[in-house]
Amino acid sequence: MPDDSKNAGFGLYIHWPFCLAKCPYCDFNSHVSQNIDQRVWADAYVKEIGRVGAETGDKILGSVFFGGGTPSLMEPETVDRIMDAVRRTWRMTNDAEVTLEANPTSVEAGRFQGYAAAGVNRLSMGIQALNDEDLRRLGRMHSAEEAMRAFDIARAQFDRVSFDLIYARQDQTVANWERELGRALDMAVDHLSLYQLTIEDGTAFGDRYKAGKLRGLPNEDLSADMWDLTQALCADRGFPAYEVSNHAKSDRKSQHNLVYWRYGDYVGIGPGAHGRLTLGNTRWATECPKAPGKWLEMVSKGSGESPRDALALPDQLTEFLLMGMRLTEGVAIDRLAAFGDMTVLDRSKPLIDQGFLSLDEGRLKATSTGMPVLNAVLRDLLGG
Repeated sequence: MPDDSKNAGFGLYIHWPFCLAKCPYCDFNSHVSQNIDQRVWADAYVKEIGRVGAETGDKILGSVFFGGGTPSLMEPETVDRIMDAVRRTWRMTNDAEVTLEANPTSVEAGRFQGYAAAGVNRLSMGIQALNDEDLRRLGRMHSAEEAMRAFDIARAQFDRVSFDLIYARQDQTVANWERELGRALDMAVDHLSLYQLTIEDGTAFGDRYKAGKLRGLPNEDLSADMWDLTQALCADRGFPAYEVSNHAKSDRKSQHNLVYWRYGDYVGIGPGAHGRLTLGNTRWATECPKAPGKWLEMVSKGSGESPRDALALPDQLTEFLLMGMRLTEGVAIDRLAAFGDMTVLDRSKPLIDQGFLSLDEGRLKATSTGMPVLNAVLRDLLGG
């Protein structure tokens, strides 16, 4: 498949794998460690940027995302060294978005000024709930008051600030969520990520659920009511959904995440990081080992990547639809032709007739009826 990054974008993801504690719902690659040599880690990131930059230096970089883990545990000097290497390696768009994920503890909030000086221009805060009881249940280390204080500091330092909330939590009612979401929208600057609580295998919540000890979870109907409320209230307040779980003012969508959802190219650097790179006419899936020590060792020997996999066109089509159909804009039909299989349009017809999909102005997209049941829609669309 030819390089389509001009349409879908090109981004860089930096994974910082460390946290102060492991949240019980989290299935991301994160590790608790008290002793981190940040100079060693900065050296490794810079080395990897140089390695991948030698392959991709002709691409124009539109976004950088520091994710984790808890990237706000990084020293500002570490972020500065990484961003200096990025600027030396790639040409960047004039409005390049540089996002860093942060937890709203007092210590980390004090670093915000340093991050801004290093080039971060967007902060994404993991607030998750606006009351102390639910924060405790979610295993968060901050209080609601600390979150508000850190959020105010972030707003003073960054023009763009997003934050995450989790809903459909234990013992949560629709009325409670309506009040909490209203408070969140009063706070919001330009972007909100609102996730329904999911119970993942391999997490503490997953183990408790299997043992019958995770009580008070909403049933399907209550979760659907919370979904409907979320869509309506956010749209009414000027934060319509542009993706399944993301809401923003019209010009403030996460440009980095759009690279994923529009199936662009992105470099993934750091333990457990994934990437997708189009080099020549081949699209490659890249992956790094999850263990921090293993990744550092591999970088010291020349590359932090595991062997790459070339993606066949049918696999690319599946990924393109799985990602793109999450967006309210859907996918462009003219991009389907690049995958050599237009039968997806035949499979879309009954879904259109049933009101789950629409096809207009050259785009296939989920309707308001289809979006809440998108997984089922995608199974039919992909012929699964």
